[in-house]
Amino acid sequence: MSTHENGPAPTVWPTLQAKNAHALVDFLVDTVGFLKTAVYADGDQVAHAQLDWPEGGGIMLGSHMPGRDWSREPGTAGMYVVTADPDKLYERLRAAGVDFVQPIQDQEYGNREFIIRDPEGNLWSFGHYRGESR
Repeated sequence: MSTHENGPAPTVWPTLQAKNAHALVDFLVDTVGFLKTAVYADGDQVAHAQLDWPEGGGIMLGSHMPGRDWSREPGTAGMYVVTADPDKLYERLRAAGVDFVQPIQDQEYGNREFIIRDPEGNLWSFGHYRGESR
């Protein structure tokens, strides 16, 4: 098992569903900076996509398919993503016209973070806090 700096190795894969999964993939890759590792699609329907965060970890997503066992309502997720330089990412996303829920600020517990909303309505918090050591 490897670690990235002092944080634990990624073992949890948050999953999202989207009304327009292709557009969400494009936003997260082209605007936010995730890496497109895999996208399996049939036309407009994305069966599975894996997006990796360059600094470690990643997410999986697909098209919303109501009535299925793993169906999740689009736009209701909240994610936290670790980045070594939240100020740099904040400025890049601000220049791209991203919808901010909270501007960059220092938190009482020592994190420096900001929150954006993706085109589906999901909230994404970015900061340098890597979690507590075990």
